[in-house]
Amino acid sequence: MSTHLLLKHLHVAFVTVSVVGFFLRGVWMLSDSPLLDRAWVRVVPHVNDTLLLLAAIGLSIELQQYPFVHAWVTAKVLGLLAYIGFGMFALRRGRSKRLRAGFWLASLASFAYIVSVALTKDPRGLLIWAGA
Repeated sequence: MSTHLLLKHLHVAFVTVSVVGFFLRGVWMLSDSPLLDRAWVRVVPHVNDTLLLLAAIGLSIELQQYPFVHAWVTAKVLGLLAYIGFGMFALRRGRSKRLRAGFWLASLASFAYIVSVALTKDPRGLLIWAGA
């Protein structure tokens, strides 16, 4: 298997683990589950997201597609910052459960945008098919 395919498959696997974990933590937050306070629930996302970032950097270097040079990569990075920001308020910093739920949905929408940009290689994401 080529380096590119290995990095791509690792990246997609880490993305999948990241969003499934985030979704579950959001469900647990909304249901006041004690699972949210488990040590592994706090540690695993950081390890996975570090590996995800390393795979992304590896892909960026291997493909020579960089943020602030290629618009679609820049859009993914900005979408990631939104995903992280909304996620912080969704899982910990939101003052009410209703506010946290809104941030959780906003974070999931940011994730969907990032994926659409990755699939289309266009900063408009899936909006390119809507004529935007």
